[in-house]
Amino acid sequence: MNLSGLLLQLGLTFVFIGLAAIGILWAIRSGQYDDLEGPAQRILMDDDDPMIPFNHLKPGANQNKIGK
Repeated sequence: MNLSGLLLQLGLTFVFIGLAAIGILWAIRSGQYDDLEGPAQRILMDDDDPMIPFNHLKPGANQNKIGK
């Protein structure tokens, strides 16, 4: 392998490392890693639990639950 081939591979390596760094920085800044535990815990909760955000009972809805 000659020097020009080595320089080409080295240049491509820097380009790919730069693209990976840009992708990681974009993911961090856009909030992809803000809440890692929320979705995993949300699976375990009941759908009718009023403590889940955006799952409050509507006014006038039947609020009687079995066992209360």
